[in-house]
Amino acid sequence: MYVIQERFFDIGEDFDVLDDHGRKVLHVDGKVLSLRDRLVVEDPSGREVASVYRKLIALRPTYQIEIGGEEAAEVRKKLFTPLRDKFTIDVPGPDDLEMSGDLFDREFTVERGGREVATVSKRWLSIRDSYAVNIAQGENHLLILCAVLALELALQRERDND
Repeated sequence: MYVIQERFFDIGEDFDVLDDHGRKVLHVDGKVLSLRDRLVVEDPSGREVASVYRKLIALRPTYQIEIGGEEAAEVRKKLFTPLRDKFTIDVPGPDDLEMSGDLFDREFTVERGGREVATVSKRWLSIRDSYAVNIAQGENHLLILCAVLALELALQRERDND
């Protein structure tokens, strides 16, 4: 399980992603005031391991994830999904992921081929303004955490536009 602050984009400050023992596993350098809403994800030693940024030319909210300097996924909001928000995590090749749920309350699942591979929930945490990300064993934890960050960037942009 990982813990991410819920409202980190309201301020645009840096923050840490913690494991279930409270240890820092990632540091996120929030550059949300940049044109592309860019985040730099670093390991605990300060080495950049991934980045998340908004694609400027896209018909719908789209965010690019790079891991190790290479394109790892594109996160796109699906259009016309009543009652639930849905996002596609398009990875190179097959095995794309789908995020769906009540994103206003940060309760959603990540699935691959109809099988749940991760959940995001505020329900189980007593830490204010934080939520838990549980990822199945054998999944790419960094990719899924970056997809959650992309989702948060997209939702913050929507809130800012409203």
